[in-house]
Amino acid sequence: MASPPRSLSDAQLSDDQLSVDQLSSDQLAELDERFQYEPAEAVVAWAVEQFHPELCVAASMSDAVLVDLAVRAEPSIEVVFIDTGYHFSETMETLETVERRYGLKVRVMGPPTEPAEFWKTDPVACCSAYKVAQLDAALESKRAWMSGLRRAESPTRADAAIVSRDRQGLVKVNPLATWSDDDVARYVAEHDVPVNPLVAKGYLSIGCRPCTRPVEEGEHARDGRWAGAAKTECGLHV
Repeated sequence: MASPPRSLSDAQLSDDQLSVDQLSSDQLAELDERFQYEPAEAVVAWAVEQFHPELCVAASMSDAVLVDLAVRAEPSIEVVFIDTGYHFSETMETLETVERRYGLKVRVMGPPTEPAEFWKTDPVACCSAYKVAQLDAALESKRAWMSGLRRAESPTRADAAIVSRDRQGLVKVNPLATWSDDDVARYVAEHDVPVNPLVAKGYLSIGCRPCTRPVEEGEHARDGRWAGAAKTECGLHV
């Protein structure tokens, strides 16, 4: 049986911070392969070492697992939340809980205008205006960002990379990509991590109120998003 690749601690690409353009596609692929064998804590630590302070965490406030990991590695890390104007009240309450718990002032990216009901007529345009554009604005001064995306959430995310280059050319890091639902639950219990109360009501992937429902038995977490539509992603992770 083949041995796993060497730990990154034994094969650092550089002792100094890397510029994004220094990381070739081959190097990113090598890093992604090595990270398959590394704990999430090591992935977060690498991202912080290489890119902080030009690094942020994009948080949906379904839970604070990635926030907890990131703050343990670097207490001053920037956490970004996209406020579309359509969120559940429980999500906004979780945001306040996370800020109090970790002593953070989360950077909230709000919609540029009062929300028009795009979700009724054009959900793609709605996500583009109130999610993707706001994330783009948050990342203008960044070289890298982290998200809580996991492969177990849906078949469409089954091949998600741990580290890759995003559509803007920034380094995108998904430290929890290999985690199962049980891994998340275990970490939450061990570290008393804040969780959106909607999770206990069957909302296993929490987005905007009009486009999110609880999942049913046997469904994937993402099946509660845009139910009945061909749409499966908002565009943040494309």
